[in-house]
Amino acid sequence: MTSTDDDLDAVALAGLVRSGAASPAELVSDAAERLRAAEPALGAVVRERLDAAADEAAGPLPDGPFRGVPLLLKDLGCHVAGEPTWYGTSFLRDADWRSPVDSSLARGFRAAGFVVLGRTSVPELGTTVTTEPRAYPPARNPWDLTRSAGGSSGGAAAAVAAGLVPVAHGSDGGGSIRIPASLCGLVGLKPSRGRISQGPQVGEAWAGATTDGVLSRTVRDTAAALDAISGPWPGDPYTAPPPVRPFAQEVGADPGRLRVGLLPAPPQPDLDGDDDGRAAVLSAGRLLEQLGHLVEESHPSDLGDERFSRHFNRSVAADVALTVAQFGRAIGREIGDDELEPRNVSYRGLGAAMSAVDYLTTRAWLAGFTRRVAGWWQEHDLLVTPTVNGAAPPLGWLEPRDDPKTGGRRVAAFMPYTAQFNVTGQPAVSLPLHWTAGGLPVGVQLVGAYGREDLLLRVAAQLEQAAPWAGRRPSPPA
Repeated sequence: MTSTDDDLDAVALAGLVRSGAASPAELVSDAAERLRAAEPALGAVVRERLDAAADEAAGPLPDGPFRGVPLLLKDLGCHVAGEPTWYGTSFLRDADWRSPVDSSLARGFRAAGFVVLGRTSVPELGTTVTTEPRAYPPARNPWDLTRSAGGSSGGAAAAVAAGLVPVAHGSDGGGSIRIPASLCGLVGLKPSRGRISQGPQVGEAWAGATTDGVLSRTVRDTAAALDAISGPWPGDPYTAPPPVRPFAQEVGADPGRLRVGLLPAPPQPDLDGDDDGRAAVLSAGRLLEQLGHLVEESHPSDLGDERFSRHFNRSVAADVALTVAQFGRAIGREIGDDELEPRNVSYRGLGAAMSAVDYLTTRAWLAGFTRRVAGWWQEHDLLVTPTVNGAAPPLGWLEPRDDPKTGGRRVAAFMPYTAQFNVTGQPAVSLPLHWTAGGLPVGVQLVGAYGREDLLLRVAAQLEQAAPWAGRRPSPPA
C-alpha cells in the first residue's frame, strides 16, 4: 500500500484485499500511521486499540464484504464485551466501565470483516450537536481546526473527513450523524427506525428516536455498510420493512421521476435562515430538475410546530435521567450533579421530576406529530432541506462554558431540520453538495418516506454522479 490509500473508499479497499493486492495487515498499518500523525491535534479519537487491531488483522478474519477494512467506533453505544465505552463522561472513564456483552451492532461490524482501531470522541451522553466534552479534548473540524466537527458523532466525522479511516460508526438521535456529516463534508445516512437493532441491552431510546449508522465519503460505502449492519434481532420492539434487494444494488439504479419538495429556510417562523443553507437547497433543487424530477417549494406544515421542541426535549430528558441512573448502578454508586455538564444536569432534573402521565402525554403528542408529518409523503417522494442552519461554527460557540443557556438557544437555532425525522422514524441523508465562499462544507438533507432508504440511496448516488464531491478534501491536520 501507499500513502494515497486514504483516497480509496471502503468498498475499494475491500476489493484490494479480495484481489490479493493488499492485506488486512497493510490496511490497518497504514490507517494506524495516519491516525498517529493526526492525533492529538485532531481530537477525533479518544481511545486507541492499535496493537489489538494489528493482531486481529494478522489473524483469521470473517470473510465479510469489508474484510480487513479499518473502522472506528463511536464512544457511545455499539458495546464490545470487555472493552470500555465511556459516553464522553468522566465517571465511566474513572471507573473504567466495560460492557459485559457485545451489542448486535458490534457483532454486525465484526461479521462484515471490519477491524476496529479505537473509539471516537462524543459530547457527554451524546446530548448536543458539538463534540466539546469537558472530560476530553474537543473534536476539531479538518476543514478548519478552530471549528466544530459537529455532534454527537463529531469524532467519527472528523476522522473520516481527515482520511484516517474510510468509514466510521455513528449514531443519530436528533441529527447526530447528519449534522457532523454536513459540517465535515461527508455522506451521513440516518436509517429508518427499526432498521438497525439496538439489542440486546437497548430496546429503544429517546422514545424511539435513536438509531445507528456510518459516516462515509461515498454513497456506495454508506449503502454497503447499511447492508452489513441492518436487520432484526430477537426481541426488537419494532423492525423496518426488509429491502427488496441489497441496498448496495440501489447505487446507480434509476430513481424514476420523483416529486420533490424544497424547504430552503427553517420551518419555525421565529428563526432566520442561513444564506448558504438556502443557496445549497435551491442549487440542489435546480440540479434535481435537470435530472428530470418535479420540484416545488413544499414541506409538511407541522415541521414548524412550536410544541415540537418542548416534547422532544422532554423525551430526551426522561432518557437521560434513566441513563444516568443505570450507569450509577453499573459503577456501584450514585452519580453527582458535579460530575455532569450543566446541560445534562438540567435534563436529568427534568426527567426525574416528570410523572408517568406527563411522559406518556409527550409520547402521545409525538405519535400524533409523526402521523401528521408522514402524510405529506403520500403526495411527494422526497423532501430537500439544509441539514443545519449554517456551516461549522467556531469551537466554543455552541458550547460556551460560562453561559449554558446561551449555548442551548444557539443549538436550537442551529438544528431546525433534523430531529423531527428522528421522531417520525424516517430515513434521511446529508450530502456534501455546497461549500461556503470560505471553503467550509454545507450539507443538504434528503428525507424519504419511512422504510425508503432504497429511494434515498438511488437519488443520492444520482446527485453524487452529477455533482461529484470526492475531489474535495481538507488539508491534513497539523
